[in-house]
Amino acid sequence: MRSRQSRVLLPAVLVGLAAALGSTAGASVPGPATSADEGSAPRALTKADRRVVRGIIAQRNSTWRWQDVMLEPRTPYTATVEKSTSRPYRSWALRVWEKRAKQAWRKAQRPPHYSQWQCIHRYEGSWVDPNAPYYGGLQMDLSFQRTYSGHLLDEKGTADNWSPLEQMWVAERAHASGRGFYPWPNTARFCGLL
Repeated sequence: MRSRQSRVLLPAVLVGLAAALGSTAGASVPGPATSADEGSAPRALTKADRRVVRGIIAQRNSTWRWQDVMLEPRTPYTATVEKSTSRPYRSWALRVWEKRAKQAWRKAQRPPHYSQWQCIHRYEGSWVDPNAPYYGGLQMDLSFQRTYSGHLLDEKGTADNWSPLEQMWVAERAHASGRGFYPWPNTARFCGLL
C-alpha cells in the first residue's frame, strides 16, 4: 500500500514531466548551427569556408541561369549557408546545389522541339548572324526578341550574341505561346512542320 506522500508526489512528477515533454514536442527540428544559436560571438569564416560558400553561390547562379533560360521558376535560396557555422552543413549544401546545377544544365540541353529548331536553323542562318533586321540562327527580329526574351536582349544584346541553346529556348517560348512554327513560314514548310 502506498503512503500518502507518494500519492501526492506522483501526480506532481507526472505533471512536470508532461510539461517538459509538451514544450519539446511542438518544437521544430533544429536547422543549421549559427553563432547566435551557440550564444557566442560570430566565428570568422576561414578561407576554406569562404571557398565553399563561393562554390554554393556559383552553383546557385548556374542553376538559376538555366532555369531563367527555360522559363522555369528559380529554386529558392535562403542564404543559411552564409550564416551557418556548421562545416558539414555547408558541404552538404554545396553538393545539393552542384546536383541542381547539373540537372538544370542537362534539361536545358534538349529543348522539346530540338530537332525542329535544328532543321529551321539549317535553312535560316548562322547562329552568330549579326545582320539586321534578323539575328542569329533562327533569324529573330528585334520585336520577337523583346517579346520572348527581353532579359537576354538587355543582358547580352541581339540573338547573334546568345548561345544556340538560348536561341532555341526563346523560340520554344514563342512556340508554346500559341505561335507554333509560323514565325518561320518558309523554313518550317521545308522541314514539314506546317
